[in-house]
Amino acid sequence: MARTATIVRETSESSVELSLNLDGTGKTDIETTVPFFNHMMTALGKHSLIDLTIRAHGDTDIDAHHTVEDTAIVFGEALRMALGDKGGIRRFADATVPLDEALAKAVVDVSGRPYCVCSGEPEGFQYCMIGGHFTGSLVRHVMESIAFHAGICLHLHVIAGRDPHHIAEAEFKALARALRFAIEPDPRVEGIPSTKGAL
Repeated sequence: MARTATIVRETSESSVELSLNLDGTGKTDIETTVPFFNHMMTALGKHSLIDLTIRAHGDTDIDAHHTVEDTAIVFGEALRMALGDKGGIRRFADATVPLDEALAKAVVDVSGRPYCVCSGEPEGFQYCMIGGHFTGSLVRHVMESIAFHAGICLHLHVIAGRDPHHIAEAEFKALARALRFAIEPDPRVEGIPSTKGAL
């Protein structure tokens, strides 16, 4: 059964159309009108091996916030939809990813119980403007939106870092690599990987 999803979300603040394939090769085609976010979602698709197509636009004349948030919500919803009953997956995974001086670790549990803990970002990171449109605070907001709408438990920790671009990119890539292994079918797993019999 194909693990794919397509979702269209229209609000007064943004329009998002997103398609993904969990069993892809990391092929991406992304345009959100927020250049740095395009870069981050491209990295997320590439390193998770999730094929990802996104067309999003919104009231970026006000702020990038709504377009970024709604895209993250839709990605989370599509991830949950494509996972189905989660039968046969590894479920748990972690990844530690460097980018020059930055180092980030992501730990995920595809549990059906949404939770998100982000820690370690340096003081003032949330106020940094990256790429002219994207504030550091949006990284955490994206992670929370994905976790809550995908129904995953995510712990994301910045271990080291100085450059805001490097820190954000290490965080996205760490999530990507952890997701890659967590959602991957495990040939030794029969049925739902939970003692409860449901995720």
